[in-house]
Amino acid sequence: MDSLTPERRSANMSKIRSVNTRPEMVVRSLLHRRGYRFRLHRNDLPGKPDIVLPKHKAIILIHGCFWHGHNCKIASSPKSNKEYWTPKILSNRTRDARNLEKLREQGWHVLILWECEIRKIDIAEERILSFFADLKAAT
Repeated sequence: MDSLTPERRSANMSKIRSVNTRPEMVVRSLLHRRGYRFRLHRNDLPGKPDIVLPKHKAIILIHGCFWHGHNCKIASSPKSNKEYWTPKILSNRTRDARNLEKLREQGWHVLILWECEIRKIDIAEERILSFFADLKAAT
């Protein structure tokens, strides 16, 4: 049973953004400080990726742990309305896998950063730098 009224739950959910989220802004700031230039939310690519670096043929996807079904401490299972949320998160994961496959088929290199990783900025920065080092080594 939900502890909030349907009206209050609806108000809470309406405030959750899908673009320009805090984790996304942290990664964008980090990239910009490192001199990387990028495009945002290109709707001509599968899944409308969060960050696109055309010069490097690279994409960085920022996944919220709850919404994309990550197996970590901050991605708790839904406590209420499980009949809705369980299939919803499963369909998000299926869609993510389908979009990732399409992007790779188009020749894009993709890095997925999870919200829990971005909370530890040093881990996120290390993963990003490693990603670009691997790209550079491959060319």
